[in-house]
Amino acid sequence: MKKTDIAMIILIASISVLVAFFAAKSIFGDVYTGSAKVKTIDAITSTIDPPNTDIFNKKAINPAVQVQINGTK
Repeated sequence: MKKTDIAMIILIASISVLVAFFAAKSIFGDVYTGSAKVKTIDAITSTIDPPNTDIFNKKAINPAVQVQINGTK
């Protein structure tokens, strides 16, 4: 290959890289450098709160018990 051929390949490759860079930048945009606030949770403890007595009471219907709809038992 001649020196001019190698120079032409390098020129075309560098122009292609620049075009690809600016095309990708226009499609994906710039890098976001701002900050964001996120919610944090409390630490997990080993204590258990008692259940609400309005919902979990002794007279509540137990959905785990099998119920037959027809009149036979």
